[in-house]
Amino acid sequence: MSRSKGFSLVELAVALAIIALLLAGALIPLSTQIDVRNGADTQRTMDSVRDALIGFAQANGRLPCPADGSLAAGAAGAGIEQVSGNSCVTVNSASCTAINGAAIPCSVVPWATLGTPETDAWGRRFSYRVSPIFADLNAAGTWATTTPAAQNQPCVPTPVPTAPTSFALCSLGSIAVFTRGGASTTAVVSGAALPAVIVSHGKNGFGAWQPNGTRLNPIPVGNDEAANTSGGNTTAIPPGGYSSWTFYSRTPTPAAAGCVDPVPGATNAAPACEFDDIVVMISSSALIARMVAAGRLP
Repeated sequence: MSRSKGFSLVELAVALAIIALLLAGALIPLSTQIDVRNGADTQRTMDSVRDALIGFAQANGRLPCPADGSLAAGAAGAGIEQVSGNSCVTVNSASCTAINGAAIPCSVVPWATLGTPETDAWGRRFSYRVSPIFADLNAAGTWATTTPAAQNQPCVPTPVPTAPTSFALCSLGSIAVFTRGGASTTAVVSGAALPAVIVSHGKNGFGAWQPNGTRLNPIPVGNDEAANTSGGNTTAIPPGGYSSWTFYSRTPTPAAAGCVDPVPGATNAAPACEFDDIVVMISSSALIARMVAAGRLP
């Protein structure tokens, strides 16, 4: 009779080591695939949110106000636009004062008002900033941008828009979106005079509002993700030259030591800082074209 021979401990150890290496090699691209899928899913959701925002404007003559990100899901008012009288609520908004120390009308997409998803693929709410004249009511009688600075080219429509439309063909938004490119980290404007912007804070989620009404830490400071979180930075945009609230949309960038995200107009040779936000813009031309098609303008 012959006796069967098993594997030695050395052979088993070598086999396990090879299997571990193979699994590790498979897991790395799998995690990358998950990140890509989450980014694509979030982009599609944000595109649907943009369509819902424009649809709201076609039905109501204005864009909706933001919802309060500090309200937990299920709480009274959660996901409902913050509007009072003829304009968006700008006083005691915990969604912005936590960073800016002042009442700045920015927070999250009013998902309950719009009937859109509450969160991105990573489970965080979408930040939403809207230019006030595109979200106030017709009774406010505002057609030209007044914040953060007066519209350099006055908008005096004749005739003025009829209710419920709250803005005119010549209305310009007060939001600008910048990007960065090339070897330096100089910011270059990619969209200006925008009525609204939607932001997913990406995989790291820094500064994003969560469904439980708390903000994900750490909250960024001094870089492009910080600007997208606070919505409080301003930049003068040519050719109009009036100040606009500043946001950033650029290629995803890993964390780097000694990174710098200089303000628009400044140049720095240091690498750009970590960035994984996804930004969707609503342009004046696209919004106004849809309003004209719906018979809301001129």
